[in-house]
Parts: sequence; structure tokens; C-alpha cells
Amino acid sequence: MTNTSAEPTVPGARESGATGGARGGAGRELVTANGRTTIADHVVAKIAGMAAREVDGVHRMGGGSTRAFGAVRDRVSGGGTTASAARGVAVEVGERQAAVDIDLVVEYGVAIPDLAGAVRRNVIQGVERMTGLEVTEVNITVDDIHLPDDTDDSESGDDSEPRVR
Repeated sequence: MTNTSAEPTVPGARESGATGGARGGAGRELVTANGRTTIADHVVAKIAGMAAREVDGVHRMGGGSTRAFGAVRDRVSGGGTTASAARGVAVEVGERQAAVDIDLVVEYGVAIPDLAGAVRRNVIQGVERMTGLEVTEVNITVDDIHLPDDTDDSESGDDSEPRVR
């Protein structure tokens, strides 16, 4: 994007690179004559995580070790939904763009390509609308599938019966 105004572009500041297209964050500048807006990476990760969870068929976010570590962290810190909103999400945020990587556990019976497409669309729309950043890619990794007879305790590794006495 060429800066046609007299104001200098602030290095490291994030701004939308679109000039008025159809994308959700098009035209919203984060660097203006009145100041700049900086959006932290973890904010973008939380937005992406919440947007992914809104899609039917997403059971949980994060791979096995991510979920186990997050469960321990939530117990220690007393964190709730907001503390785990970014679990399973990694972002790379630049001045004008963001890339998102998401790890999912999906419900059994859901068509994974369709689910991935719906998650991708929802994440792009949510991040672009809320931040003004252009989302260049959303990479999705399906780490596990939740079967109807699975319990939440067995997923976190807290089996009710010990294997060895």
C-alpha cells in the first residue's frame, strides 16, 4: 500500500492493506493522523479461537499435549473460557496481515473438508471484521476425532480407574 498522505507510516504498526475491497476489514486504517492502534498477537489468537469454536462440529481446540497443558494451567490459574480462548491457535501478525494456524478435535460424523471450510470462513470473517487485518491464510490441523462414547475425563488423561495398583 502506498502512503499518499503527508503522515509518516509508523514502523511496527498494523494497518489494513486493502483500499476498499469486499473483505471485512477493508479500508479501516490502524494508523491515522490522530494516532495508531496496535493489536497484540494474543488478541488475534483469541478472536480466531472464538470464531472457530462457533462452528458446529468443532468439539475442542488444540492437540493432546496442548489440551493437557491448558487443563493444568486453567486449574492452577482458575481460568475459564476466556483463558482458554486461544488454546490450539497460533498466529503470525504483521503490519497489515495475519496468518492463523488452528488445531481441532472434530465430532465424529462431520465431513472434515466441509468443517475446515466453515472454520476457515468464520475465522477470516471474524478476524478481519474485528481487527482490520487481512487474513492471508488459515491452516487447520485435525488432531483428533471425538467419538460419541468418549468422555471428557479420558481425553484429559484423568482416567477414573487406574491401570496399575
